[in-house]
Amino acid sequence: MKTLVFFLEEPSAKAMLEGILPRILPRQWLVRYIVFQGKQDLEKNLTKKIRHWRMPNSVFIVMRDQDAGDCRAIKSRLNLLCEGAKDKRILVRIACRELESFYLGDLAAVEQGLNLSGLRGLQQKKKYRNPDSLGSPSKELSMLTGYAYEKLSGSRAIAPFMALDHNCSKSFQALLTGIQKMVAA
Repeated sequence: MKTLVFFLEEPSAKAMLEGILPRILPRQWLVRYIVFQGKQDLEKNLTKKIRHWRMPNSVFIVMRDQDAGDCRAIKSRLNLLCEGAKDKRILVRIACRELESFYLGDLAAVEQGLNLSGLRGLQQKKKYRNPDSLGSPSKELSMLTGYAYEKLSGSRAIAPFMALDHNCSKSFQALLTGIQKMVAA
């Protein structure tokens, strides 16, 4: 059995992954989630968690929000934290701004998951064609849904409906491509 281990900054990322991974992972893969209490906790404990991981045939994906930081600097810092585990396969992925940009990249899934109407047609508006460029995707999603979206319950509701082949979020597409490459190698 092979294990795909996710190191995540928050529970809503786990909820999102639980909704999409069954559709893309081969059956021989077991998934483990290590959920931290925010980005500081993730960065403080990441090296130790990876270094002390003892399950054989494991590969790792570290996922974190960009928030207001510099994407390249964050990715570089996370890669440096992973260097202590040179014998392990590790991939770092950053959600541009916030996880909610993934959902704004598929408004049909938001509409279906939250049982709303009138959202899918907004996908063609300029700001939703590139949701990774929005300053505060969580606020945008909350307002767009009439405050029906909440981080954890919203992630659980939306993720199962997300289209895996035509999401407008480039960071979501990079995450999917990365996962597929990790399990194919």
